[in-house]
Amino acid sequence: MDFTSDNASGIAPEILEALSRANTGTAASYGVDEFTARLRKRFCDVFEHEVEVFPVVTGTAANALALAAIAPPYGAVFCHELAHVHLDECGAPEMFSGGAKLVPVGGADARIDAALLQAELAKLPAGVVHHVQPAALTLTQSTELGSVYRNEDIAALAEIARARGLLIHMDGARFANALASLSVSPAEATWKSGVDLMSFGATKNGAMAAEAVIVFNPDVARDLAFRRKRAGHLLSKMRFVSAQLEAYLEDGLWLRLAAHANSMASRVADGLRSYQAASLHLDPQANEIFVRLPSADVRRLKDAGARFHKWPMPGDSEAGHTIRLVTSFSTTPEETDRFISVLRG
Repeated sequence: MDFTSDNASGIAPEILEALSRANTGTAASYGVDEFTARLRKRFCDVFEHEVEVFPVVTGTAANALALAAIAPPYGAVFCHELAHVHLDECGAPEMFSGGAKLVPVGGADARIDAALLQAELAKLPAGVVHHVQPAALTLTQSTELGSVYRNEDIAALAEIARARGLLIHMDGARFANALASLSVSPAEATWKSGVDLMSFGATKNGAMAAEAVIVFNPDVARDLAFRRKRAGHLLSKMRFVSAQLEAYLEDGLWLRLAAHANSMASRVADGLRSYQAASLHLDPQANEIFVRLPSADVRRLKDAGARFHKWPMPGDSEAGHTIRLVTSFSTTPEETDRFISVLRG
């Protein structure tokens, strides 16, 4: 009953097999191999658009490199106040960009509120040398609270950002989970809604260590290759990252894995709704659940071997705590049912 994170899951068998196949023979180094060449074509097909693809091995690297490509050292990057880039990347976006400032914006359920974004933008008039200059907007899909942006939400925020000359980045660490929830195409959820580039995640959804910066706007891609090399993320044996991503996209594997994770979250949420003492913060839209439980229930679950993180929320007290539950491609119905059974006592 491990619900700590989808990072705790292993490697999807199809991806592990692809790694084994890639380990046969030799291949050109530093990303000029056949795996990486095929991968770019595959991403172009998936997104119905000509894209540039820069594989890396961590989401932090993908986010930091992407934001550095669209924000100068004196720039402002607008993000949700709960965004991973703001709270959980140890200043990497600021370091990679040479000092760009992250400006947190509020909004319910970890989604940026359009009016609040406009208010923050108004605080930084263009051309005033004393202020950082608005440069980029970054959106997390799905969000840190397991909610998702609808296409129209992204388009509305992009319109506000475009009016001030901002470029739009998407942190897609759980992009597959969002797509599986929304039932929209990758193109509709990204460049057709105004996104210029994204961090495309696979590690949380069955890869060993594989992420990529996907660039839809050709003007943005110009110096990313140099930034990646300078940052130490141009792998000599790039084929092993590209092979993972290639297998991930093959025959829709990425969406099937995400759909399973989402369905397991829904199964847990259904069980929690039937338990009177449980209070869900919001209905899960992807594969994360945040629920407040009596402290005694939290202890009983821990004692039974359930693993999860406490996640402090407004309204928590000694009597009741919020916990975060994250399901993955490898979560089984038996795990979810046992968790609910232990909870009910």
